[in-house]
Amino acid sequence: MQIDTSATPDWSKRFEQLTHTAKDIRLKEYYSQGVVDANTPLKDVPFVALDFETTGLNAQEDAILTIGLVPFTLGRIYCNGSAHWVVNPNRDLNEESVIIHGITDSDVKNAPQLEAILKPVLQALAGKIVVVHYKNIERQFFNQALFNCIGEGIEFPVVDTLDIEYAIQREKIKGLVNWFKRKKPGSVRLGQSRERYGLPAYQPHHALTDALATAELLQAQLQYHSQYEMPLSSILQ
Repeated sequence: MQIDTSATPDWSKRFEQLTHTAKDIRLKEYYSQGVVDANTPLKDVPFVALDFETTGLNAQEDAILTIGLVPFTLGRIYCNGSAHWVVNPNRDLNEESVIIHGITDSDVKNAPQLEAILKPVLQALAGKIVVVHYKNIERQFFNQALFNCIGEGIEFPVVDTLDIEYAIQREKIKGLVNWFKRKKPGSVRLGQSRERYGLPAYQPHHALTDALATAELLQAQLQYHSQYEMPLSSILQ
């Protein structure tokens, strides 16, 4: 399993810099908690799975509707620390997005603005490594949403279960025989990825459920491929 970590910065140094340059006190407090050392064995890393439901797929134009997160380690999921927030996107919802996630205008009308819940969200993420399934959604939407509400974005390291699964599937089709058979990597969608490890099927497109599904998937991926002793740096992005 080979993850491309060539673009991964030194997150410890980056958080030190951001602690001094961030203007919002909530961001300062988040960065000041630091980052888990990149040499820490994966079995000892505190993780938090994060998922957003959004009004669409364009971070520049769409908005976050719900946030779900679940803290965990490779040995245990801490359901009592999980959290789910509904966020007012300050716009009417389009029919296509309502069909996908089932969140309606009446659900969000009286919900808080993102800025009102930013402190508890950041406190839940602080000091942990964020785990997502497709990093571009959470990174881009969270960054843009904070620009929109407090005038500055956010940076954070992630472990991406989609990237891990793609690397695993790519490894499986190596070799001349598979090349002649024109074998292609299997689907890396969350549900199909979980199915390979015998994990139960959950109803998709609920932020808290998808966060739990992502946490369980990482546990299964690393256990199945005996990666518990590898350093965090091997999959950190």
